[in-house]
Amino acid sequence: MGSIATAPAEEGLDLPSADEKRALIDRIVASSQFKRSARLRDFLLYVGAQSLIDGCPDIHEQEIGAKVFGRPSAYDRGQDNIVRVSATELRKRIELYFASEGAHETLILEIPRGGYKPIFRRRSAEFKSGMAAPAVIFQPVASEHQGIAVEPSIRERRVYLLHVIWAAGCIALLLGYLPLLQKNRAMQTLLYTWEGKPAVAALWKDFVKSPQQTDIVLPDASLSIREELTGHPISLSNYINSEYMNETNSLSVSKDRREDLSNIYGHNLVAFGDYRAAQQILALGQVGSSLHLTLSRFFQAESVKHDNLILIGGKKANPWVSLFDDQMTFSLDYDDARGLGFITNRHPQSGELNSYTPSLYPSGFGGYSVVAYLPNPSRNGNVIIITGTDSDATSAAAEFLTSEEQLGKFRKAIGADRFPYFEVLLKTSRLSGTSLSSEMLAYRTHPGAK
Repeated sequence: MGSIATAPAEEGLDLPSADEKRALIDRIVASSQFKRSARLRDFLLYVGAQSLIDGCPDIHEQEIGAKVFGRPSAYDRGQDNIVRVSATELRKRIELYFASEGAHETLILEIPRGGYKPIFRRRSAEFKSGMAAPAVIFQPVASEHQGIAVEPSIRERRVYLLHVIWAAGCIALLLGYLPLLQKNRAMQTLLYTWEGKPAVAALWKDFVKSPQQTDIVLPDASLSIREELTGHPISLSNYINSEYMNETNSLSVSKDRREDLSNIYGHNLVAFGDYRAAQQILALGQVGSSLHLTLSRFFQAESVKHDNLILIGGKKANPWVSLFDDQMTFSLDYDDARGLGFITNRHPQSGELNSYTPSLYPSGFGGYSVVAYLPNPSRNGNVIIITGTDSDATSAAAEFLTSEEQLGKFRKAIGADRFPYFEVLLKTSRLSGTSLSSEMLAYRTHPGAK
């Protein structure tokens, strides 16, 4: 093994030592940006440690895939892009660190695009003396590859210019908005305290009363597309460890189809109706301000046990929903032959159907959706599941949870001031593709669960 590199003692250059670099890496991985992402922490710790080895060459994708993500040493990078996808997210979180918790740092770490070896740079002397704004400004230092001073890159100058423009724009908006805040304080109070919306307040204040973080988890549309193209469902365990990406080579599909699947993996896709469902929750003021929004592929298993959760979508696009499938009477399932989602009623009561399937040629009919309010697995937090036979129906389910009229009718039907854990089956009507209203077809309550 190589020895740990130390900064060369060249006159006039303030090169960071190995200890400084190591300490910076430790502070970054301990920050809130990496609190719930063990894989990205491991990624940064590995490439950071490698970069401190004296004479370290470039760090390659294949090496990271094997050492960090447990892939076979000769795995096919063309079919499995876990390293590239994770590197994109890692760079974003590093930038967020230096723009927030790390705004005081005098040493900067970045992972240049096209490579995986971290580069360390000093911020400007003006920033260190407190004379300049805390923008990310880089000072020329010796190149780690050539041992000579280099000028800041065009990208770094653009980053600095964007920071300046962004800061000036924020100040202008703030100055213009202050009078509006003063004039509309009463309106804001009405919004954020849910005055005049007792049913909405009763549900959501109870949902977020526990001190845990609240995660809203968007479905991964690329996952459902993959299942439709291959006809192979993906279990939660395979989704968590990304095994489904390695299974592509064993599928009886053409080379072109494999390339299509690889391209789909590289995109974070969310259907508009699912996004609109999240948007309605985010607009709830007190709830929206405390939410952590993420995509199902980036969600961490450890968070299921400790956080409040809002899971959007069915288990086909959001496998985390399957964790609660055995607790639910109304389950979203799929007819792969017809490409349709439908609702299974596992314990039908008088007047109810065993299943609810949308028509292929609806006339003013949108679909079916389910809202479930359940405890998390550790019973120290709450879970809301919002799902539908299509993304419009999912959006309609979110509207049910934010509508005083609909929640008020439901609260009256169950005859309780405080909402118990429950499930609701909805039928959605629409006109010209726009969801208009939802009719409650059935519900179940779990009064002993709280």
